[in-house]
Amino acid sequence: MNRMKTTLGIALITLVIGTSATTLKEPLKGKWESLFDGKTLTGWHTYKKAGQPVSANWKAEDGAIHFTGGRGGGDLLTDKEYGNFELEMEWKISEGGNSGIIYHVSEDPKYNATYFTGPEVQVLDDERHPDAKAGVSGNHKAGSLYDMLPPADLNAVKPAGQWNKVRIVIANSKGEHYLNGKKVVEYPTTGPEWDKMVAASKFKAWDGFGKYATGRIALQDHGNEVWFRNIRIREL
Repeated sequence: MNRMKTTLGIALITLVIGTSATTLKEPLKGKWESLFDGKTLTGWHTYKKAGQPVSANWKAEDGAIHFTGGRGGGDLLTDKEYGNFELEMEWKISEGGNSGIIYHVSEDPKYNATYFTGPEVQVLDDERHPDAKAGVSGNHKAGSLYDMLPPADLNAVKPAGQWNKVRIVIANSKGEHYLNGKKVVEYPTTGPEWDKMVAASKFKAWDGFGKYATGRIALQDHGNEVWFRNIRIREL
């Protein structure tokens, strides 16, 4: 009986250790965190103006963050920085409109804009904005890794005035963009392949572009009216 108990004990310990080892290999996911309370711009600030009132061009209304258009508003940034994350939101662009979602943004004084450091997920009216026809093979269209990779499905986007759901996953040196439930872009965020993509883009001479492993999330002021809602993130 004692030998049997000892054998069973060893087997149980082995099982527990094996289970723990398997669990430790799983990526740890944080809890979903809302980045917008639907009523205020608490938790956000204008690029390089933390602690100051947000420009009047940005408003919280009808459950959405609304950029009302015009120049001078500046990009809107999260107060918090993120490294590996999963981000979800809905966006709606005005007719002929252009905007973007930019991540890993640095506010170092030496940079003049969010896109000097952060890669951009394009937000665009593909039907009317001329930028949709610029670039190479559609890499300026909605959902693209701007000026680097086009969306795999050019029909995934909904037209201006309708809500589009975007999901952005940045983790383990890999990026993924999903648009309305479809994966449209996948890419490495570091290494030779990433360097090659940057070298073939407009960002090739920008020393800080794509070099930051953590940074802020930015909603772009491109001068056109745009809305964002149901914004949430979880760290991975």
